[in-house]
Amino acid sequence: MGSLVNYIYILSGALFVLSLKWMNSPVTARRGVFAGEAGMLMAIAGTLIGHHANWEWILAALFIGTAVGVPIAYIMPMTAVPQRTAMSHACGALAAALVGTAEYYQRQPHADTELVGFTMVALVIETLLGFLTFTGSLMAMGKLQEILPSRPLVYKNQNAINFVLFAIAIGLGVRVILVPTDTWIFPIFAGLSLVFGVLLILPIGGADMPPVIALLNSYAGLSACAMGFALDNKLLVIAGALDGSSGLILLLFGAFGQIQTAKGKTEQRPYRSASAEEAASILEAASSVIIVPGYGLAVAQAQHKIRDLFDSLGKRGVDVKFAIHPVAGRMPGHMNVLLAEADIPYDRLIEMDDINGEFPQCDVALVIGANDVTNPAARTDKSSPIFGMPILDVDKAHTVMVIKRSMNPGFAGIDNDLYYMDKTLMLFGDAKAFVSEILKELPAAVRA
Repeated sequence: MGSLVNYIYILSGALFVLSLKWMNSPVTARRGVFAGEAGMLMAIAGTLIGHHANWEWILAALFIGTAVGVPIAYIMPMTAVPQRTAMSHACGALAAALVGTAEYYQRQPHADTELVGFTMVALVIETLLGFLTFTGSLMAMGKLQEILPSRPLVYKNQNAINFVLFAIAIGLGVRVILVPTDTWIFPIFAGLSLVFGVLLILPIGGADMPPVIALLNSYAGLSACAMGFALDNKLLVIAGALDGSSGLILLLFGAFGQIQTAKGKTEQRPYRSASAEEAASILEAASSVIIVPGYGLAVAQAQHKIRDLFDSLGKRGVDVKFAIHPVAGRMPGHMNVLLAEADIPYDRLIEMDDINGEFPQCDVALVIGANDVTNPAARTDKSSPIFGMPILDVDKAHTVMVIKRSMNPGFAGIDNDLYYMDKTLMLFGDAKAFVSEILKELPAAVRA
């Protein structure tokens, strides 16, 4: 029976690896999702086979999770996917931390033989990462949903306080490892881990939430990996390692103490605006157009109208491509999923590194709801909080048109110099409504 379970777990792990591989490309992403689902289903089946005495608990958890997850998947709007992802990280991390806590107290009667060496190290890592990821993910969700202020929250001596608190938590964790019978230390250690998760996200601004989500995902994976070692479960080790390795390139303390100088309002600078009729004439006369989607497109649910615009321009012989910034929207891959929902061809979705070289030859760059990822200040202004961030080189196109509700700043809270360039035309209004107006004017533009 044990050999069968191991074979199932190995096959599940292989499906997880293939899932990640296939999801690297929009063409194979659907196959990757199915592979991941099949791998998880096999993992559950293997667990049922290996723990036949506890079927009722496992099945109860499965049904409860399904009853909660399926409605969320259907009712959650595309604009709230980042928040939902952060919530999923919080739930997964809490589960790992609670399992670690339960294992610690369950093995206390035999602590001298069962809570020693590597097992205890794994339990401490599991609970530390699990609890801090739980509260950190909830904080990220709150900032994305704007329940909490999206701006960085900083205070005097923040770095010192954070590091001291983290050092105390680590010290208590080491004490628990060395003397696992001192059960009074463990709740304090867990509590400090929860507090540190909050402090980890406080000084990070809303514009940095996409990489933060990826980082928290990594922590949740590492927690699950440590849980696998503590429980001697090979599948948890594999799945947790895959999940955890994806975000390790990000720095834990990268945003601590970085006080952004956001003004919260735009300067009174001259800019040019245009009507839907003028925008339609410019688009119809162009030979190449690059559309830059952003969060405003997602909020307006304009992806299907964008598809109509893509089709309409294509019939007129206009070469239309989409420039996809890695963190456009509120999380990595947000725009890819949104545009795929509207059946926009995969080969028209071009990643930032590949499309940036085409902007200087592009007739029109049409920015729809994107802000910070098109801000030239990231290249030129060393005092800007986004200086050094890779951006789309929209400002190098011959003509730039920006669909935006107002001149208010984006998620980073800073003004965008792109809007005040001589080549830029501001198209004010809801993205879906304005694109609809452009579509109505396009036939008139052709007749003219």
